[in-house]
Amino acid sequence: GLGLAIVDSLVRLHGGAVTATSAGANQGSEFTVRLPALEGATATPRDAAQASASTSRGKAQVLIVDDNFDAARMLADLLEAHGYSTLATYDGPTALKAVETFRPQVAVLDLGLPVMDGYELARALRSRAELAGTRLVALTGYGQAADRARSASAGFAAHFVKPIDGHALRAVIDKLVDGN
Repeated sequence: GLGLAIVDSLVRLHGGAVTATSAGANQGSEFTVRLPALEGATATPRDAAQASASTSRGKAQVLIVDDNFDAARMLADLLEAHGYSTLATYDGPTALKAVETFRPQVAVLDLGLPVMDGYELARALRSRAELAGTRLVALTGYGQAADRARSASAGFAAHFVKPIDGHALRAVIDKLVDGN
């Protein structure tokens, strides 16, 4: 599926490369990820119990809602690395509970969520007066003109097709936060 494409995209964003090799059919595969080391960098393990929300360095709060845990965490980590405060949730009802205390300026919503799809979640978020200024970004596996038109008519400011380009997402969020 999308896993290798997402890994390749993330690794390239960090200046690295992914290679795949195999001795042939039924011989298995080997994937190698190479990332450049930062001079003088020291690794600090992240506590697995650490909350998804992080302290902002003056940037906006971004809500990420994706039922793919790894994809949601990847986007949260990418945005946190650039100073955003993020909260990753994995379904609509949990996201709606979270916005009672977490007030995002931008919400990145997977349109294919279980229980409540991204369009339903967008309507629910829009119905809350305290979130009137929240800008919505659609995240989906569908990118035809009709799909983009539907998300635009539903009030999404941007439409991204998986696997997502992290630089492009960050650029759009920067513009949305700056009011452009």
